[in-house]
Amino acid sequence: MTEPGSTPSPRDLAREVFRELIEIDTTQRTTDAAEAVARRLRDAGFPDGDVHVLGPHPDKANLVARLRGTGARRPLLLLAHLDVVPAPREEWSVDPFTFLERDGWFYGRGTTDDKAMAALWVSLLVRLKREGFTPDRDVILALTADEEGGDHNGAKWLVEEHRGLVDAAYGLNEGGYGRARGGTYVSNTVQASEKVPLDFLLEARGRSGHSSLPSGDNAIHTLAEGLARLARHRFPLRIGEVVRAFFERMAGIESGPAADDMRAVLRTPPDPDALARLTELPYYDGLLRTTAVATRLEAGQASNTIPQTARAVVNCRILPEESPEEVRRAIVDVLADERIEVRPLGEPKAAPPSPLTDEVMRPVERITEELWPGVPVVPIMSIGATDSQHFRRAGIPMYGVSGIFLDMDDVRAHGSDERIGVRAFHEGGEFLYRLVRALTQSVADSAAGMEA
Repeated sequence: MTEPGSTPSPRDLAREVFRELIEIDTTQRTTDAAEAVARRLRDAGFPDGDVHVLGPHPDKANLVARLRGTGARRPLLLLAHLDVVPAPREEWSVDPFTFLERDGWFYGRGTTDDKAMAALWVSLLVRLKREGFTPDRDVILALTADEEGGDHNGAKWLVEEHRGLVDAAYGLNEGGYGRARGGTYVSNTVQASEKVPLDFLLEARGRSGHSSLPSGDNAIHTLAEGLARLARHRFPLRIGEVVRAFFERMAGIESGPAADDMRAVLRTPPDPDALARLTELPYYDGLLRTTAVATRLEAGQASNTIPQTARAVVNCRILPEESPEEVRRAIVDVLADERIEVRPLGEPKAAPPSPLTDEVMRPVERITEELWPGVPVVPIMSIGATDSQHFRRAGIPMYGVSGIFLDMDDVRAHGSDERIGVRAFHEGGEFLYRLVRALTQSVADSAAGMEA
């Protein structure tokens, strides 16, 4: 622990920031957390003009701060979100908004999604400031609101309304983690792409009437039959650059039939038997094709009345290579019933994958080998969604990478008793510190530093 009046070590500083953020409930309001970070950065010597708390709503503030560099290269963006999903107290064995360290774990809502990343970025900037480090490019920190949902997504708002504050050559964000199983580190992932989430409303129409006089034109039955057809449908296989790189590297990590199937899927044409076996796992199926699943149903107003309409929401996760309209038409074809109308709820735009450039990948691979010898780096496409999409659409490549290793068989983000390993948290801090240093100094300076 840090003595009063003393300068905390990098480890203690990261823990202090982490505790502060966890104990601020950001389920509905992020402003308090943004202001707390702003105070900490100003206390560390950041000028007022380089620390901004701003947002479109009083409760939904974002924090944007800048560590000034020489300007030799365009800035590097460090992104994380401050908001968290709800944490019903009755579903937890501990208080979700009290930071608890127990048995090698940090507990609290947001420990894995996404306050660990936010705390590590803040402590990293303070550390660089204290060290007097002058990067060859500005380093921009953006901590945002409403990534988990809501009307005031901070990343989107900053890109659209305050582009100058967050404009960068590229950025680092959540989305990529270390994958561990049974205490063994399996791989360190780099998220370079993600699927596009989009809800479609399916509305079936039929003949209303008294339940004692059923006809063959029942909106509920029509919708149910259509949903059953959609549940059996598999969208076409498509393998982009990032997913191909994922399976190529995973084939070298896995062994036996699993590795053989990964290689067989990458052939032209893919082996159908290998594809069938591989896509029995929902994660691999999600990497290889667009998915659609019914998540909400609504029909009827009385138990003795046949309704005229029945509605369902189908949540799609669309590959970046496909358009929402292409998916809508496919759903219409699968339903094969003109009584069911299909329309999107929203207007998402696909975000292009970030190129797997040597400038980013080589430092990630080198530092991974330094910290965890033998652990491979694997590019991934997220089957979920992150705020990286807003920057990618604006022409700013983003890479999800953290160096925080999580147990693949015990993922608690959005669940009860969310936690992160103490060791994993601090290892991630060291990884990110080395990575940001590597990405913000010239090749000559980097080589000199390594020799020293």
